[in-house]
Amino acid sequence: MQDLAQQFEFILEIDKLKAIYRQTSVQCDNSRAENSAEHSWHIALAAQILEGYAVEKINIDRVIKMLLIHDIIEIDAGDLFAFSVANEHKLQAKKELAAAHRLFSLLPNVQYQEMKNLWLEFEDAISADACFAKSIDRILPVLLNIAAQGGSWLKHQVRAEQVLARNILLQKSAPKLWAYVSDQVAIAVKNGWLIRS
Repeated sequence: MQDLAQQFEFILEIDKLKAIYRQTSVQCDNSRAENSAEHSWHIALAAQILEGYAVEKINIDRVIKMLLIHDIIEIDAGDLFAFSVANEHKLQAKKELAAAHRLFSLLPNVQYQEMKNLWLEFEDAISADACFAKSIDRILPVLLNIAAQGGSWLKHQVRAEQVLARNILLQKSAPKLWAYVSDQVAIAVKNGWLIRS
C-alpha cells in the first residue's frame, strides 16, 4: 500500500502542470496561453502521427513516455522561454535537475529511477528515441507560431536563425521534417513573422 500511496501522491502533484503557462497561445480558445500539460499531450500525439519520418529505428512508446514527462519539472522550475539568453538557460538547467529529483522521488524507487533516467535521456538527447522526442517537442511551436501568423515570435522579436538552431536535431532524426521547418521559416521571414538572419 505504501507504493500506491506514493503513486497517488505523484499523480496529484503532476496535476499542477496544468497551471504552468507557456508563451505559445491557443488560437482556437481566444489566443489564451497554452499550459504545459496541453503541450505535453499535443506533442505525444504528434509523435505518434509523425513516427514514420524518423530515419532511425525508434520505440514510439518510449518516445511518448518521454514527451509526457519531459515538462513535469516545470511544476517546480517554471517554464523558460525557448529563446531566453544562455545564462538563463544555465540557471534553469540547475532548477530543473533539482525539480526532477524532487518530483520523481515522490514515486517508489524503481519508478523514480526509471522516470528520472528517461527524463535525463530526453534532456541530453542521447538516443534515437530521445532525439526524435526532442525534435517533436521543438517542431510543434514552429507549427503553432506559423498558424498564429508569428505568435510568440513576433512578440519576442525572434530571429530565423534561432528557430533553425533550436530545430537542428531534425536534420539527424527526421530530415523530411527538417526540410519542412526550413521552408516554414523562410515563409515566416517573408511574411515578417521572424527577423531575417
